[in-house]
Amino acid sequence: MCSVMALSNSFSISEDEMREHFQKTASRGPDCCRIIKTDDVVLGFQRLSIMGLSESGMQPFELHGNYVVCNGELYGFRREREELKKKGYTFAGDSDCEIILPMYEQYGVSMFGRLDAEFAMVLYDHETREMIAARDPIGIRPLHYGYDRNGHILFASEAKNLVGLCERVFPFPPGHYYKDGKFICYRDIAARQEYSSDDLETACKKIREKLIAGVEKRLDADAPVGFLLSGGLDSSLVCAIAAKQSGRPIKTYAVGMKKDAIDLKYAREVADYLHTDHREIYIDRRLVLESLEEVVQALGTYDITTIRASMGMYLLCKGIKKADPQIRVLLTGEISDEIFGYKYTDFAPNAEEFQKEAEKRLRELHMYDVLRADRCISVHSMEARVPFGDLDFVSYVMRIDPELKMNRYQKGKYLLRHAFEGYGYLPQDILFREKAAFSDAVGHSMVDDIKEYAAQLYSDEEFERRRQAYAFAMPFTKESLLYRELFEKYYPGQAKMIADFWMPNKTWEHCDVDDPSARVLINYGQSGC
Repeated sequence: MCSVMALSNSFSISEDEMREHFQKTASRGPDCCRIIKTDDVVLGFQRLSIMGLSESGMQPFELHGNYVVCNGELYGFRREREELKKKGYTFAGDSDCEIILPMYEQYGVSMFGRLDAEFAMVLYDHETREMIAARDPIGIRPLHYGYDRNGHILFASEAKNLVGLCERVFPFPPGHYYKDGKFICYRDIAARQEYSSDDLETACKKIREKLIAGVEKRLDADAPVGFLLSGGLDSSLVCAIAAKQSGRPIKTYAVGMKKDAIDLKYAREVADYLHTDHREIYIDRRLVLESLEEVVQALGTYDITTIRASMGMYLLCKGIKKADPQIRVLLTGEISDEIFGYKYTDFAPNAEEFQKEAEKRLRELHMYDVLRADRCISVHSMEARVPFGDLDFVSYVMRIDPELKMNRYQKGKYLLRHAFEGYGYLPQDILFREKAAFSDAVGHSMVDDIKEYAAQLYSDEEFERRRQAYAFAMPFTKESLLYRELFEKYYPGQAKMIADFWMPNKTWEHCDVDDPSARVLINYGQSGC
C-alpha cells in the first residue's frame, strides 16, 4: 500500500505546498518518500515495501524519459516480465510495478486492459509531455483528482491530499484512464454480459476454483501477511483457502465489543478448525466514541454504513499494528455481498432487478466497502488485498444467471456456500451461518452506543435546524448528522465525492427503512446471534 501524487508544473502551487499536502498520506508509505520534477510534471511516491523490498523497488520508475508512480499489486507480473525480457528489457529488481513502463512502450494505453491487478497509477510520457492516469476496474486502490483555478489537473491517492488545493475533489472513476484531458473507460466490469448457461453445480465448481485462484495469487508477498477473520462466511473462506495453501499456521485477527461480541466466538471456532495463530482484540464504548472523529477523518466519508463497519475494522487494524508490527499485508472478505446478494436482496422482485442492483453496487463499491477496507488498513501502514475482488472471479459471478443467485434456497449466498460444501474447508455451521452485518456482529451495543451518543448531542429542534445546512445527501438521523459534521470539518464542501447513503433499495417491498442495518429488515432472523 503506497501513496502517489502528480501535477503539472503549470498547477498553481509551489513544490513546498505539494510536499505539505502529500505528507497527509505518509502512513500509506512510511518506508520512503521521493518527489521528482521534470520539465513538465512533479511526481511523488510514498512507499510501503511489499514486493521487491530492496532500494531498486523505489519509485518513480524511469525508462527512456518516461516516468511512473503506481500504488498497486500486479498479479502474474513475473510471467509478463519474462515476455518483456524476450523483447530486450532488463529489470533492476523484483518489484511488480517495474514492468509498467516497458508495457507502456509495447502496448500504449491498451496495457491497462491487460493488467490483472489492483492499481492506481500516474504515468508521464515525455514525447507527448502529458500525464496519463488510470485505476483498476473495481477501484480497490484509491485515486482522486481535482483542478486548480486555471483548469490544470492534479492527482493523488486520497482526497485529503487535495482538500485546500482544489475547489472540488473527485474520485477517479474505476476502470478508466485519463488521457488528452478525457476519462476513457477501458473496462466496465459491471457491464451486462451474456449470461452463462452453467447449471448450479457447474457454476459452484467454477466459483470454488476461481476464488481459490484469487486467494492464492494474493498470498504472493515479500513481506508478512495476516488475515482479518470475523467468523462470517466470506472472511472464513479466505482464511480456509489460505490455510490449505500455507505450510505453517496463518495469522488471523478478530475484533469484538467486550460487552456483547458476536463474531468472536465464531472466529475462534474457525481459527481452531484451521489451526491458525489467532489473536482477539476487544473494544468498548469509550474507545469507540473516542475514535469516531479520527475514523471519519481517515475515511473521508459521512456514509452511515461505511463508518459503522469501519469502527471495528479500524480499531482491529490499530491493534494488529501494535501487537504484530511486522505484518504488512491483510487479506479481507469484502465484495462478496455486492455480487452474491445481501439480506435486503432477498426482497428483489425478480431476477432482472437483482442483477441491476448487483451492477449498481459493483460500480459504487469504491465509495463504500472498498474505501473502508483501504483506509482502515492503510492508515495503519498495511496493505489490503481483496480476493473476492479478483477480476476473473467477479466477471464470472456477474455472468451467472441471476435466477440461480437469487435466494430461492432459504439461505442467502447459497451458491458460494454450496461451492465449498463437502470439501472440508470450513465447519458446516460456519459455512451456512446466517449473514450478519460486520458492524452489528462486532457487538450490537457498538451501534447502539453511537446512536445514543448522537441523540444526546442534538435536541430535536437543533437536529432539524442543523441538518438543513446540507442540501446534498441531507442527514436524516442524528447519527448521520454527527458523521456529516465530522466529515465537513476535514473535507469541507466535498460531500459529492460520495454518491449517497448506502441503503437498501427503497423501491422494494420491506426495504423502505430509515436505518441501513440489516437488523431493521424483517428477514434478519437469527443473523448476528
